Amino acid sequence: MVAKLKDVAKLAGVSVTTVSRVINNYGSLSDKTIKKVHAAMRELNYQPNALARAMQGKPSKFIGLIFPNLTNPFFAELVNELERQLFEQGYKTIIASSAENPEIEHEYLSMLMANQVDGIISGSHNLDIQEYHQVAAPIVSFDRYLADNIPIVASDSYRGGKLAVDYLLQHAVRHIAVIVDEDTSASPTLNRLQGAVDRLTEEHRSFDPLALDSIDFATTFPGIYDGVVASNDIQALEIAAVYRAHGLRMGRDFFITGYDGSQLVQKVAPQLPTVVQPIPELATALIKTLLQRVAQPTVQVPSTTLPVTFRQ
Repeated sequence: MVAKLKDVAKLAGVSVTTVSRVINNYGSLSDKTIKKVHAAMRELNYQPNALARAMQGKPSKFIGLIFPNLTNPFFAELVNELERQLFEQGYKTIIASSAENPEIEHEYLSMLMANQVDGIISGSHNLDIQEYHQVAAPIVSFDRYLADNIPIVASDSYRGGKLAVDYLLQHAVRHIAVIVDEDTSASPTLNRLQGAVDRLTEEHRSFDPLALDSIDFATTFPGIYDGVVASNDIQALEIAAVYRAHGLRMGRDFFITGYDGSQLVQKVAPQLPTVVQPIPELATALIKTLLQRVAQPTVQVPSTTLPVTFRQ
């Protein structure tokens, strides 16, 4: 349930007028009263909304985008495609990079709500699920579970994990390392790992799961490994560089798979085998799903899974 002005007033033990004065910084109020009102606002996750009053109920035509790291080529290209397609449909975007920091994500979410965006597309995953329950604007999630009533648009991560392993098995690798990116969120991305593990199990192949946060690429590789399943393209290129430093050649002495297949990586490292996520189609599906929620906020919109391909 979304908190209202009167809910804040009741919790703080003051009048609605006093809450309004605190929000608008109007009139003389004691520090004690101001602190009580701010504390109540935080507890109820109340978002004051000056723009909403100015808009008089009209759509703002702004969409908020929250993504973890725009230095990652995949996220950068997806956000760019979302911005382009939304602009063509008459929307402007407010882009927020959460930097994988819960406090930053909280501040950005509050800012987006205060500016009354028509909807939010989130590819981040720092906040407690309950916090997303309290957001009034329609939300669509990219590749993350946020709440039961928030639809997810994702690519087929499970299939992607299997395709990555298939490539290694085709080249008869003997010792396989699977990089485990420790992600405690309820995320479809975890299906990549499950797909890889299931495929290896089906073929009765042993492998070493290597936790990303507990290994050093320079000392772990090459080691005994002639096959590596990486979590993403950037990680795969970093590991491949270690092999090359030891005089080993990709596609002959060792085999590695990336994940994402951004246009940038395909241009600068065309030799990297990778699972390709369909960025334009993902952007289209995210926008379509969000606008369905904007048009019919009370109607449950189904999640969408798009196919991946393997490029070698």
